[in-house]
Amino acid sequence: MLSDARAFSHTDANAAPPYLLELIGRAERAIEDDPALTRRYLDEVRDLLSGGGTDPMDRVLLPSAVPVDGNGPTKGGLAAWQIRRVRDHVERHLESAILIEDLANVARLSPGHFCRAFKASTGDTPHGYIVRQRIRRAQTLMLSTRDSLSQIACACGLTDQAHLTRLFRRLVNETPLAWRRTWQAA
Repeated sequence: MLSDARAFSHTDANAAPPYLLELIGRAERAIEDDPALTRRYLDEVRDLLSGGGTDPMDRVLLPSAVPVDGNGPTKGGLAAWQIRRVRDHVERHLESAILIEDLANVARLSPGHFCRAFKASTGDTPHGYIVRQRIRRAQTLMLSTRDSLSQIACACGLTDQAHLTRLFRRLVNETPLAWRRTWQAA
């Protein structure tokens, strides 16, 4: 336990780092509405406490719903190659409109079958996944650029800053401006 405290010491050995507290807070807020999201947050906390994981700043981003390396196909779900192709397509086209029909074509399925299989594989709808990825991109841009929130919204395929704020608050439970100030200071 003492080694965990030393691993996180940045100013005070007894103080938890802000990103760890933020993850715990996110898990608490999501526990009733989204158990799968809560599980992902708690997995990240466990990884941090066990010394695993990557750069701590990667931990401040909203987790992705699509597994990076699937644990094998889920019954009725997408194959690993389909998940990879859909994830790559979304990433390449995030700044523009992404239609379910386009994603279904990428996975070589009908739109209806694709939506059911995507949900079975990820626990999220294709639209929910796209929104989550847009917010993750917005978070990355907020940390790495000095662009205005309006410019960031457009770069993420959202209509305007109000749209960004509405989605951001729904997923992250705070406004983009408050989140940016917190994490830029960290």
